[in-house]
Amino acid sequence: MGFSQSLSGVNAASSQLDTIGNNIANSQTVGFKSSSVQFADIFANSQGLGTRVAGTLQNFGTGSLETTGRGLDLAIAGDGFFQFTQNEQLAYSRNGQLNMSADGYFENAQGARLTDQQGEPLQVTQFSQGAQETAGVDTQFNLNAEAEEIDRATVPFAQDDSGSYSYVTNAGTVYDSLGVAHDMSLYYTKTGSNEWEVRAALDGEMAAGTGETINFNTNGQIPDGDPTAFNFDFGDLGNGSTNPFNFEVDLAGTTQYGSEFELRNFAQDGNTSGTFVGVEITENGEVLANYSNGNSEEVGIVGMANFRNPEGLEPQGDNLWAATQESGAALLGQAGTGQLGSLESGTVEASNVDLTQELVDMIIAQRNFQANNNAIQTQSDILETVTNLR
Repeated sequence: MGFSQSLSGVNAASSQLDTIGNNIANSQTVGFKSSSVQFADIFANSQGLGTRVAGTLQNFGTGSLETTGRGLDLAIAGDGFFQFTQNEQLAYSRNGQLNMSADGYFENAQGARLTDQQGEPLQVTQFSQGAQETAGVDTQFNLNAEAEEIDRATVPFAQDDSGSYSYVTNAGTVYDSLGVAHDMSLYYTKTGSNEWEVRAALDGEMAAGTGETINFNTNGQIPDGDPTAFNFDFGDLGNGSTNPFNFEVDLAGTTQYGSEFELRNFAQDGNTSGTFVGVEITENGEVLANYSNGNSEEVGIVGMANFRNPEGLEPQGDNLWAATQESGAALLGQAGTGQLGSLESGTVEASNVDLTQELVDMIIAQRNFQANNNAIQTQSDILETVTNLR
């Protein structure tokens, strides 16, 4: 009797039900990839001997991306895997639910650490920033070409006399060596045709020396080769900071057009002290540490990997896979380049399990199991009848 054929069918259907059950159980697991069982028939001397499980095929199709609003939740929009290190072994995952450890590592729930492109764990090592004294300022204005000229020979500059200058503006904030903020004001005076004088003050105190002069050509621009950067010396601020306090102000890009006075830009390179307030991960995988003083510092780039044959990866559990000979070696790169998808922060990739299809497949596998089981029972009944005839 052909018990073996039906028994192989029962075992195959049982394996299929195991796989379907695992898919259904992980239908809400972030980054989970469903699997399906592949079958092969068994023949010997042209005689069918049943079926066997030829393998389990992993489906690495992308799951839907779901917004969480949590900055340390990452999803890959496209192909590729996150690279983690756990117990000194590299592993790969589509689950980007991360936490930051007390010592600044980016870890998943099981403690595996996210790595950079060299396979080293990413880490924030600086949880505070010291004060940085302003050394340079870049600022651009438009000065009204129709402003009235002021003759310095008859009208000397006086801070408290608004008639002795054309414009004054609070340009922005600069910082001394202690990180103390100071308001910087700039005074502009049109002293001749296409000629302006620039003076500076901190917290109302004028810089030492006379004003600096800038000239414009007939197109309202500073001529090529003319100086645009000037040093302003504010002396001793009297608070224990560096004495003298001075820095360079670069006016490149400032214009003289027939329109109203306008501050277009103000940027400076100093800052007060700051403490770590969180991280931001860009779509290209750059990890930026943010500080309370408004500064950001790049601490690394998320390591991304892809494989010539992702279906050859070996599942390790905990949403991790390991590379194998079948998958090939990891092809490393930066998110958003080559065949690697970009990153979306505040987002996770849902399981790609199609629950409706799994339920349909389960019904089919259950029928296959029952049919093979019934075939065994029928053959058993026939064997018993034949035995009784003897």
